[in-house]
Amino acid sequence: MRILLTAALCLTIAFPSLAQTPSPAMAKPSRLGLCAACHGETGMAVMPGAPNLAGQRLDYLRQALKDYRDGSRDVPLMRTAIGPLSAAELDALARWYSMQVPTPAAGP
Repeated sequence: MRILLTAALCLTIAFPSLAQTPSPAMAKPSRLGLCAACHGETGMAVMPGAPNLAGQRLDYLRQALKDYRDGSRDVPLMRTAIGPLSAAELDALARWYSMQVPTPAAGP
């Protein structure tokens, strides 16, 4: 058992990206459609002017969503969209978008 734990620790240190790799089986958040209308299901914006969310830091997304909901960030559209969401729903959305991989923009 000790050898197995040591091997796992060594792999985590040697390959930190493996520890951060999202599970392909992660379920889409139930309220994803609300955000996907502008930010895209995978976090690549589908509406002009909407920021890409794919790959943003989890702590940043959590705080931004909280700030939109409580009005610290004064963006009426965002406050209206996420105002009724629970803390757990906001967390699920932040986790989802932070785990998405940004893709390059399509050329002209």
